[in-house]
Amino acid sequence: MTEDETGLFSDDAFERQPREIVAGVVHIPGWLSAYQQRWIAGQWEQWGRGPIPPHSPLVNGHPMSVRLTTLGWHWEAGRLTRRAREFGDAAPLPMPDWLIRLGRMAVEDAFSPLTAQSWPGLGQQELKAWADSYEPDVALINYYEPSAKMGMHQDKDERSSEPVVSVSVGDTALFRVGNPQTKSKPYQDVRLASGDLVVFGGPSRFMFHGVPKILPNTAPKGCPVERGRFNMTLRMTGWDDR
Repeated sequence: MTEDETGLFSDDAFERQPREIVAGVVHIPGWLSAYQQRWIAGQWEQWGRGPIPPHSPLVNGHPMSVRLTTLGWHWEAGRLTRRAREFGDAAPLPMPDWLIRLGRMAVEDAFSPLTAQSWPGLGQQELKAWADSYEPDVALINYYEPSAKMGMHQDKDERSSEPVVSVSVGDTALFRVGNPQTKSKPYQDVRLASGDLVVFGGPSRFMFHGVPKILPNTAPKGCPVERGRFNMTLRMTGWDDR
């Protein structure tokens, strides 16, 4: 395939406008600037040298194809804990204040009445007050090799039903937006490029979703993640302790 032909299938060839995919699910392309992507990638590198290194958790006895590290809480076989037994009972690094602020900005931007017309239907002042109350206390950071994927699942490890905030850096991924009832259709695949934001809450907070495919060699020029993809999700657990 020539360079001109490759351009036919680059992210620029697809619609790249902020939009509500289904009620409660908003995609904002290019939400992170190139500088912000580089800075956040540097933080991920530092966190990966922390007490809980990137690893492939076991799900139903099988290792995931992604590598995971966390802040605030440790994710282990479908549950959140304060300590990582498999790493000598290590405690995860705390959530930094700047990451909480990032989550609040994401919620406010995503659920603007101009973008999210179905839900939550708040005016600008109400939206600002709600976003300012968003207090994510866990960050799950996944690294996807080009061959990695993630099956359809629900994020139900938390007691809170506040939105999930997701940002990505690196190669483009196909993000499968499902429904809250079943892993099967109806669903739709959305291309998430480097720097994109997805937030899902309300009627879609517990939707099934997954990543069926990473598109290799699609990271933009100068991207700090040249191979594969980092994805970070922020959530409010609603747990005091476990």
